[in-house]
Formats: sequence, structure tokens, C-alpha cells
Amino acid sequence: MCGLVGIFDSRERRPIDERLLSRMNESQIHRGPDAGGLHVEPGVGLAHRRLSIIDLANGKQPLYNEDRSVVIVYNGEIYNFQALERELKARGHVFRTHCDTEVIVHAWEEWGEACVKRLRGMFAFVIWDRNRKILFLARDRLGIKPLYYSFLPTGWFTFASELKALLVHPNLSREIEPKSVEDYFAYGYVPDPRTIFCNTYKLEAGHTLLLRYGYPPAEPCRYWDIPFVSNGVQKFEDVTKGLIEQLDEAVRIRMIADVPLGAFLSGGVDSSAVVSMMAHNSSEPISTCSISFDNPAFDEAVYAQQVAQLYGTCHQVKQVNSDDFNLIESLVSVYDEPYADSSAIPTYRLCELARKYVTVALSGDGGDEVMAGYRRYRWHVYEERIRSVLPRVLRKPMFGLLGRFYPKADWAPKFFRAKSTFEALARDSVEGYFHSVSILGDAMRGRIFSSSFKESLQGYRAIQVLREYADRAPEHPLSRVQYLDMKTYLVGDILTKVDRASMAHSLEVRVPILDHKLVEWMSGIPPAMKLHGREGKYVLKKSMEPYLPADILYRPKKGFAVPLAQWFRGPLHQYVRDSLFGSVLDETGFFDTKYVKRMVEQHQSGIRDHSAPIWSLLMFEIWLRKVLAVDAIGAYQSRERAQA
Repeated sequence: MCGLVGIFDSRERRPIDERLLSRMNESQIHRGPDAGGLHVEPGVGLAHRRLSIIDLANGKQPLYNEDRSVVIVYNGEIYNFQALERELKARGHVFRTHCDTEVIVHAWEEWGEACVKRLRGMFAFVIWDRNRKILFLARDRLGIKPLYYSFLPTGWFTFASELKALLVHPNLSREIEPKSVEDYFAYGYVPDPRTIFCNTYKLEAGHTLLLRYGYPPAEPCRYWDIPFVSNGVQKFEDVTKGLIEQLDEAVRIRMIADVPLGAFLSGGVDSSAVVSMMAHNSSEPISTCSISFDNPAFDEAVYAQQVAQLYGTCHQVKQVNSDDFNLIESLVSVYDEPYADSSAIPTYRLCELARKYVTVALSGDGGDEVMAGYRRYRWHVYEERIRSVLPRVLRKPMFGLLGRFYPKADWAPKFFRAKSTFEALARDSVEGYFHSVSILGDAMRGRIFSSSFKESLQGYRAIQVLREYADRAPEHPLSRVQYLDMKTYLVGDILTKVDRASMAHSLEVRVPILDHKLVEWMSGIPPAMKLHGREGKYVLKKSMEPYLPADILYRPKKGFAVPLAQWFRGPLHQYVRDSLFGSVLDETGFFDTKYVKRMVEQHQSGIRDHSAPIWSLLMFEIWLRKVLAVDAIGAYQSRERAQA
């Protein structure tokens, strides 16, 4: 895996500052510790850090075509590169290496912008074509690999694999985008295409961006979407057979590497299925890595061990203690913008462990979204049935009243926590789902934000992110929320978490369940085969019955959780108060500091469980201190006051 960065002058072809380009490139050395390279010509500067995976001796980047008129910097893996190489050679292209990078260069020469439709894999790349005077950016279909960019007011365009590289550029705006703050506190991350900063963006999954020298900036273009159109396979036995064939191939093509390869193994269905397929495709024992927890409420290590023994893997386990909060301050340097998924801590530890034994690891990420595994999908389908029977004119007052007066029982068993369900039923479909996925609901965000910050939003609400995707989402309630998650949560939270945590340790992670052909095929099977009654991932579980025991397939999911509520009442009691009651949050002017203090007091006294909003605020406060210096915040405030 690798890191790329670049600077492009779309106006005058001014000289490139090579020292600046090098500093930007070196800020991503963790993504590619094996080699680095630069390409510089008037108006164009490309740079690259390489983590060698295939064709170790060759494949250095930037990489060129035969006459050096086309140059690429690239991050990712193209799994069908050998077939494409044969096709391109038959069309007269001459290859100097055996790496997938050169395949993309010749694919661009042969098919232009349409080359991305021929690529099967995870990728983010940028091509400069001197003869056509085109700069071409592309990101893979599911958003596995990241790509950030910004149009600077000086006329320069800059891009990179991580936001930290763009922050090296002195002309990048550090002005915080208010909409991104609203989004962050709703979702726990900043959804694509926005970033936390004004005028800096992520290229969305399945999109390209083409810039022509001397022309105004173009808009990103979508080249792929999840079809959710019937694949023609309707018989259940044919679906289970087809799924095994699809998964087996997706895993097999991701086992090509010239470096040590293994897998993450949590003991859940998805990672266990991947390990099973790997074992069937390997003549040698595969390496697997797991995280265990000293708190049995979160620990699944015994199930991972069971799968490891079943397939004779070389299994490694690292225990994460319940007081493993030493990473809190350093996490923001990994993610570069506010990020509130606390499972980033065990994910970081897992990648740290895996890198000691392998350079490439396969994971089961994407299984919940593609196979319909989340419990919230089941509840959403139930709620949609009620919405279809009762018109909103009746639902809104009836369930709204129940939700308003039903007590909030954080301490009670889930069966008695009806307040959230009543509140969801009072809303329309998208509002109801937004309510279920929000880290902080509308009411909580309304309380923690200051009046002046809410005015700066000018009526914007985070639900608009889902509404924009809902306009082109499928009609079936299950398919609809799967689509919404794959466009938001999967990209912005899950894949971001794994990419940054793995790249921080120079580890490549491959995700076979997110093979786009498998995703297309799964989107085309009947929804009832994915969510069957109360059983999510039904067709995957039935398909894997010959390969995995029932207590792996049908036990309740635990997930990567950390005991935030206990931390904030116990060992981090004073740390939380020092961080959230200090001057940093107050100086932004974004927050109602009196309410924030009252919320912390309620949590630490045991009256309420406010661990999610406290963690979100804590991550935001640390980001302000570590990434955006206090004087920069002051400058931001000054600009806001001047505009007012």
C-alpha cells in the first residue's frame, strides 16, 4: 500500500516548489516506508511513498509510459492486473514491469477515463497526461482507498492520500466548515465529500475528477453505483452456491502478494468466512491475528481461537486491557480530522499486532453492510411496516407524544427502552433511520451547540447527507438502508478506521467482501434472503454451514467496544473535566459550555449515560489542540466576527 501527493497549476504552469512537495510526501512516510519518488515539471508535481507488495524490485513510482508523456502516482491493488496486462499487450502496449501500476498507465492510454471501469480492486490514483494536458483523479467503487483534494485561492490544486499531507501546504485553508461540525456530531465522522475544512474535499467513492490545463475546475463524475437490480438467481440453493463461488474467488484473487500475508480473525461470521476461504485456497497454514479483551462483556477471543484451531492457522492474540486509553491523545494524528468511533483503539492495536507477522492482511469488513447484518436493519424494517399501515398524520402526534413522555432508561434492559422507537416512528423513513444511526440526536446537538453556531448553519441539518443519497436509493426498506450505509457509514467510518490504523503501521488491508462484483451480485438477491425474520446475514450463514460451526454462525455479535462509560466515571474522570471544561472548546464559540458541563456532571454522577457525546466532544477537543492550534482557532473566530 502507498501514499500519493501532488500539486497542479491549472492556470500558468508556474514552477513547482520541490521542497514543499517533498515535505508533503514525507508526512505520509508511514503509508510507504520502502521507497519514495518525485516527478516535477512546470505546473505539475507528483510524489509517492511506496509499500512494496508486488514486483518488489520494480514498480517504483511515479511510473511512466514508454515516452514519459503519461505519469501516475497510485495507492491500491488491482486484482485483475494480469488479465489486463495480457489484453493490453495484445493491443501493442509494451511493459517494463510486472506490477499493477503500469497496467493502469496503459489502460489510461487505451481507454481514457473509462479505464476505471476495467479495474477490479481498491485504488486511488492520479495521472498526468502531458500530451492531452489532463490531470485525472480516480477512487475505487466502494471507497476503500482515500483521496483528498483542495482548490487553493492562489490557483493551485493539491491532492493527497491523507489530510495531513495537505495541511503541510501553507495556503490550505484551516477554516472550519460549520456543516462538517454538525455532520461530525451527528455521525461521529465527517461524511464524504466534505472534510472538516472549508474548500477541502474527499473524492467520493466510485468517482473521478478530470482537470484540463487552462480550463475552470470540473465537478467529480460518478462512474459506478450499487445496482440493487435482480441478478436472476432466485432459488435459495442456487444463491448459497453462488455466494460461496463469489466469496471464494474474491478471497483467492486477494491472496496474491510477494510479502507475508494473513488475516484478521475476530471470531465473527465475516472474518471467519474469509479465513475459511483462505484456508481452502492455501497449501500452507495461514497467519491470523485477534484482539482479546480482559472484560468478558467485549471478548470474543474464544471464538476466534475455535476457528483458528478448525483451520490450523498460525494464530496470534493480543489482549487489550479495559484501561487501554493511552492512545486517546495520539488517535487524532492518525485520522487528521475529528473521528469518534472508539473502536479505533482496538483496531489500532490489532494492526499493530498483525504488522509484526505480515505485511498484508485480509479482513471481513463490509459484511454487515453487504450481507445485512446490523440489528438496526431489522428494527428499521419493522418500523417501516408500521409506517406503511399508519399515515404520518396519525403517527407523528401519537408516537411523538409517547416518545416525549416515555422515560429515557439508559440503565434498563433493551426491551424497556421504547423511547427511541417511539421517536423513530413519529418520523418519516429517512428521519427514522437517521435517528437510529445518530451518535448525538437532533435534541442533543441542539443543546450542546451555541446559539451563534446554530445560526452559522443557516438551517443546515446533518440529515441532508442521507436525504441526498436517499433520492437515488432503492425502494425496498432493507435495500434502502443498506445503500445509505454503504454510501456513508461504510466509507466514512469503517473503511476510514481500518485504512488509517493499518497504514499507521505500514500494513496493507484487503477487503474481499467489498469486491465490487460480489457487492453487485449480493445487491441483486431478494432482500428476504439477507434478512430472514430476525436473522441477519441469513444467506451468508446458511452458505457457510458446511465450513463453520453453528456457535460461530448464529451467536449474538459483540463487536469492538471499549468501556467509555466506566472510563469517564473512573480513571478518566478528571481528564474529561480538564479537557471539556477548559478554554479550547470555549474559544471556538461553537458550544454551550454550561450545558456541556451539566452533561458531564450528569454522566459522572450516574444519572445519565452521556458517554457518546462526551467521547465526541473529547475527540473534537483533542483534534483542536493537536491538529488545529489554538491560535488558528482564534484566527477562525476573527474571520467569523469580521464577516458578521
